[in-house]
Amino acid sequence: MRKNTIKEIWANGGAVVNGWCSIPSSFSAEVMAHQGFDSITIDMQHGVVDYQMAITMLQAISTTSVIPLTRVPWNDPARLMKILDAGSYGVICPMINNPDQAESLVAACKYPPMGMRSFGPIRAKYYAGGATHGGGDYHVYANDETLVIPQIETREAIENLDEILDVPGISAIYVGPSDLAMALGCQPRGGQNDPKVIEARQKIIETCKRHGIPAGIHTNSPEVAVQMIKDGFQLTSLASDDRFLMQAAKDTVNAVRSGIEQG
Repeated sequence: MRKNTIKEIWANGGAVVNGWCSIPSSFSAEVMAHQGFDSITIDMQHGVVDYQMAITMLQAISTTSVIPLTRVPWNDPARLMKILDAGSYGVICPMINNPDQAESLVAACKYPPMGMRSFGPIRAKYYAGGATHGGGDYHVYANDETLVIPQIETREAIENLDEILDVPGISAIYVGPSDLAMALGCQPRGGQNDPKVIEARQKIIETCKRHGIPAGIHTNSPEVAVQMIKDGFQLTSLASDDRFLMQAAKDTVNAVRSGIEQG
């Protein structure tokens, strides 16, 4: 089976630089995949992406060595199994608040005896399965190579984090900073630097380190991404394709208007 290089980066103590795709376009995903990211996450929760489009985006990403991940809309076994069958190398799942939900998440993503994932890796066997076996070895290695990443973004999740991290099969956790800020009574954007939110992030990092499990987080700028890595996060997502498009377009238009005004 194709190796998951995210695991290798973590094993060496490094941090994964993750791209984020919200635009439903295989071309956009292909462009993103050629920019040097370690991994690319297709956002099916808040992104404008359905299953069929996610397939074409996974195919586009597979033109590179970048590892494809997917954020699913919810802790739904049907969606989890289907996107793994499509060739995603890991899932990020929102609003995991307690060990029971974490156990359900792992069970849907792992083949027996570890879980209850149904066998049928329709695309994964071609993309991820060993070529010498015609994809036939996918199920042998999938439990080890695919990642299960719950999002920690509520008071309840923080209170239960030790128990969540004790669940066998959890690969990492991912902080949704806007939801975390809101859960702590702050604004989703401006409140991310509130002392309560900073304290919660630090507690998450310390707990993850104690369990030997990487923590990831979404960021909105290179400066924030670098700071989060320095703070101890081992996966940082850099904005998203729609924000890159918006910012570049806005900056270019403003530069032209400014040039015109200056004569």
